[in-house]
Amino acid sequence: MQATVSEVAVVAAPRDTGASAVSWAAIIGGALAAAAVTLILMALGAGLGFASISPWSYANPSATTVGVMAVVWLLVTQWLSSAFGGYLAGRLRKRWAGLHADESTFRDTAHGVLAWALATLLVFGLLSVAASTAAGVAATAGAAAAGGGAVAAASMPPAGGPAAGPGAGVSSGIPYLTDGLFRADHPVTTPPELRAEAGRILLTATQDSGVSDPDKTYLAQQIAATTGVDQATAKKRVDDAIAQVQKTVAELKQKADQARKAASAAAFATAFSLLIGAFIAGAAGALGGHHRDDYAIPLAT
Repeated sequence: MQATVSEVAVVAAPRDTGASAVSWAAIIGGALAAAAVTLILMALGAGLGFASISPWSYANPSATTVGVMAVVWLLVTQWLSSAFGGYLAGRLRKRWAGLHADESTFRDTAHGVLAWALATLLVFGLLSVAASTAAGVAATAGAAAAGGGAVAAASMPPAGGPAAGPGAGVSSGIPYLTDGLFRADHPVTTPPELRAEAGRILLTATQDSGVSDPDKTYLAQQIAATTGVDQATAKKRVDDAIAQVQKTVAELKQKADQARKAASAAAFATAFSLLIGAFIAGAAGALGGHHRDDYAIPLAT
């Protein structure tokens, strides 16, 4: 019998060199470039915004227009800075011999995204430091008015009283309403205690329960006795003052709700722009790696 010899093909398995697939030098370089471009564009956007608004003009853009312009500029900032930083991270990343094209594209994309993430953290860190510094300067400047603020606070109800909650914003208007309650066509002397009591009664209009009927009757009696007007006129003054307080509270609630909606829209716009930035950075990183492989001298294998 003739012996047959079978040929066995031996395929060498890929060898793990233990080298990391992450090139931090390229990531840091791309992140620094992206952060710098972001700060430049933010400063440019702030300059354009201030240039389009005048404190002496009534023809300024509306708040909605300004908000839309800010969102558009935020998207433009993320687009340009992420594309620049991601492209640099992908273009500057090291090449490996014998690496599959799909794996190379994935690594370049990952480097672009990592550069974007690091740049985002750097920008937010710098903005947080700047905001803290500005808040400290404002607090130092406001300390000079602390004496006057303490005097004004002494005339207000204690914390947790009727002025707490929605009524806190109408406290400054209470003295004027109190003056209207005790106004007369002849000189009268109103005890400070009575004015303070009237102010506290008016502040109860900011609560859900409103001013009670006994308080309304008592306040109208005090007004009539002090100013000499008839009871019907005094009652009308009380009702008008209470209506003014409730109207002010409703306006403050409306403004607070508008501010809440604006803050919510700004948060969603920021999140969307950041997602756009991450996508653009990854795509730019892949493009940079593609150009690197096309234009660089092939590595010897």
